[in-house]
Amino acid sequence: NIGIAYVRKTCAHVLLGLPRCNPKNSFCINGVRFIPIKLMDVAGLVRGAHKGRGLGNKFMDDLRQADVLLHVVDMSGSTDEDGNPVKPGTHDPLEDIETIEFEVNEWFYSIISRDWIRFSRSLDTIPWDKVVDSISKRVSGLSIKREHVVMALKEAKLEGTKPGSWREEELKLFTRILREISKPIIIIANKMDIPIAEDNLRRAIKKFRDGRVIVPTSAVFELALRKAAKLGLIKYSPGDTSFSITDTSKLNQKQLTALEMISRFMKKYGGTGVQQALNKAIFDVLNMIVVYPVENINKFTDSQGNVLPDAYLIRNGTTASELAYMIHTDLGKGFLYAVIAKGNMKVGASYVLRDCDVVKVVSATARH
Repeated sequence: NIGIAYVRKTCAHVLLGLPRCNPKNSFCINGVRFIPIKLMDVAGLVRGAHKGRGLGNKFMDDLRQADVLLHVVDMSGSTDEDGNPVKPGTHDPLEDIETIEFEVNEWFYSIISRDWIRFSRSLDTIPWDKVVDSISKRVSGLSIKREHVVMALKEAKLEGTKPGSWREEELKLFTRILREISKPIIIIANKMDIPIAEDNLRRAIKKFRDGRVIVPTSAVFELALRKAAKLGLIKYSPGDTSFSITDTSKLNQKQLTALEMISRFMKKYGGTGVQQALNKAIFDVLNMIVVYPVENINKFTDSQGNVLPDAYLIRNGTTASELAYMIHTDLGKGFLYAVIAKGNMKVGASYVLRDCDVVKVVSATARH
């Protein structure tokens, strides 16, 4: 199932002191810009999936397209390893975390190690740059970039070595690190509204001290808040750390009690965790930033007069010329220079864009 979700960020119109904006590719609520991202809800993964068990082959094929994996874990232990409901506390969610990571890592290894002996021997007589190019081409179908391969080789301490001499454990180490870099996993610790989940969360944090990102979450609380907001009972936007009741007279005691419970949860964890998980995935794990291309650098508008119409999610480190290509190929081909609104600064192709930059691209072949 493919859908659209949104990450949230303070809108540039607030930072610039403007009264409003006119979003086209996103939307803005009370000074917060919500920027779309593509989500794919994949088939459930079970033990042995990398060998084709269950819907494993379909699941793994879907993962090829992913930039980051959100592993939704029932932290209350009320779902067994095959997805069947059980009594809370009777299943260990930490097993789910390890099983899924093992299956994904094994899938990576099975693809990269296929016909490895013949392939690796062909690399032993060519320059190292060509070795990296060949390995990058081999994994390009997994949406893995050359920079990911370079980082993985360095971290695995295989940089400059002959692939034909790698032992099995070295190849497994390289593929595991490559997966962690190219498709990092975030643990969505769901059902944190069930008391026993707290103990499991503490255990998970203690056990996985190696940099795993774990986000305490209650999807059912987020759903309740969105329904209440839609009915006009509360004021709440996804990702807010709190909400306000608009009229207590419209709520019965049961509803007030439920909202109080949700409020305590949000104070404890800084929200319901749903929006927080998406933001953490995009801005922290993938290290992306937001920029705003415009036509008129003084009025911050496009050619139709829309203020800050587009918010682009880009990789931190993206240059002005790379952004030009993202907007339109012709704009990139004819790139002359860019102008950054802050300080009205003229910059060249190699200028590295910063978070919340408002930028005008000047091109010889196209206008924006």
